[in-house]
Order: sequence, then C-alpha cells, then structure tokens
Amino acid sequence: MDFLHILFLAFVQGITEFLPISSSAHLALAPYIDGMADQGLSFDVAIHVGSLLAVILYFRKDVLALTIDTTRHYLLRGPETSHSHLGKHIIIATLPIVIIGAVTVGFAMDDLRSPVVIGLASILFGLLLWYSDWRGEKKRTLDSMKVTDALLIGLLQAFAIIPGTSRSGITITAGLLLGYKPREASRFSFFLAIPTILLSGVLVSYKLISGDDAVNWGDMLIGAVLSFLFAWLAIHWFLKLLDKTGMLPYVIYRVILGAILLILFL
Repeated sequence: MDFLHILFLAFVQGITEFLPISSSAHLALAPYIDGMADQGLSFDVAIHVGSLLAVILYFRKDVLALTIDTTRHYLLRGPETSHSHLGKHIIIATLPIVIIGAVTVGFAMDDLRSPVVIGLASILFGLLLWYSDWRGEKKRTLDSMKVTDALLIGLLQAFAIIPGTSRSGITITAGLLLGYKPREASRFSFFLAIPTILLSGVLVSYKLISGDDAVNWGDMLIGAVLSFLFAWLAIHWFLKLLDKTGMLPYVIYRVILGAILLILFL
C-alpha cells in the first residue's frame, strides 16, 4: 500500500474505534470509498493494536492500578479496592466475546462485511443507542457494578462481530440502559476494549506468523503508529465533548450512513 492509503485507513480506524460508530464497518467500507483493494484482516488488526496502545497509555494510571489491585486481591488475597472491583467485572464482561468470537470469527469476517449488513446494523444499533441515551435518569457509577451488569454488557458486546454494530457503541448502550452515567459507561467501554482487542490481536498475529502468506510488516507498523495518534485524539475529544453533546450526533451520523448504504446497495 502507498502511504496515503495507509494514512487514510489509520485515520478511519483511530477516529472511529472509540466513537460509537463502528470502526470495523468503516474499514470494511474503505475499499468502496478509496477504490483500493481490501486491505485485509492482518492490516485491520495492526491498526486496531495501535488504537489499543492509545487507550492503554491514555488511561495508564487507571490501567496500572487495575492490573496491580486485581492481581493483588484475587491472586495474593490482598484487600479489595475500587480498581480490583472494576477489574473483576472487566474480566467477566470479556468472557462472552471470547467464547462467541472464537466460534463465529471466520463467519463474521467473511460473510458480514457487506454494505447492506453494515447499513442495517448501523441504523438498528444507532437507534438503540439513542433510546438508551434518552430514557431515564443515569446516576450509577462503576463502583456499583454487579456481576449481572458485566455479563449483560459482555453479551451485548458480542454483537460487535457484526460490522456496523460498534463495539464501543453497544457497550455504552448497555451501560446507559443499566443506569450508568454516560462518562462511566464510556470509561467501562474503553477499559473493556483492552482485553478484547488484545486477545484478537494475539490470535490473528499467531496465525500470520505461523502461516505462509506474505505480510508487509512495514505497512502494518506505520498503520499502527498512525492509528495510535488518531485514537488518542479521538478519546480525548470524545470525553471532552460527551457532557455537551451526548450521543445524538453519533446516532444521526449512523442513521444517515445506514440509509445511504441501503439506498446504494440494497
């Protein structure tokens, strides 16, 4: 790939990974937009890893405390803290996507990356995001999270194997439906992205290393670095604007995108 193509894909991934508009959908649509050949799953994973590093470093203090306190409490029988409480629920919420993703990943990647599926998912889950943001009063914090909450968020996250759903969008939706404050639901979504993207990256990286197909590691490295930079900016501005805008701008974008895709490809 040439540099402009890499830059375009890294921009799409970095900006959309943590916004509730589906990065996988935008990456799947990229060949229709720039006219280039599909970049392939390996490059998609590389730029997802760049986004992963961005969220880890952006929340580095919390991530470090989560890791230390969770390990200390559950492996070394240390005292429970708010971070170990949260760490336990992140692990629980990750389990459904691990199980379901292992069974369906090949089918999802091959058969669901179509504009019609993306359009339908974008509209359906976008409207669900709007409903969750509109309904009721949201006062809960992550300290009040229960095992059932984590399981529900994790189960809904599994829908993100369908491009257009949005992993961040569906987990934020679940958090809002459970009564969590928008910023709290978003923080949990960001933290939940870490093990989810990490496990996916490890699995595909193993397949790439053990396989015979040629891989352009240079393109993947450049894409990962650029995706890191764009994702960092997206996280910062999303949290900065969240209290002012809510989820409505993202819902409007999703509905418009979905409608355009259905008109063009149905």
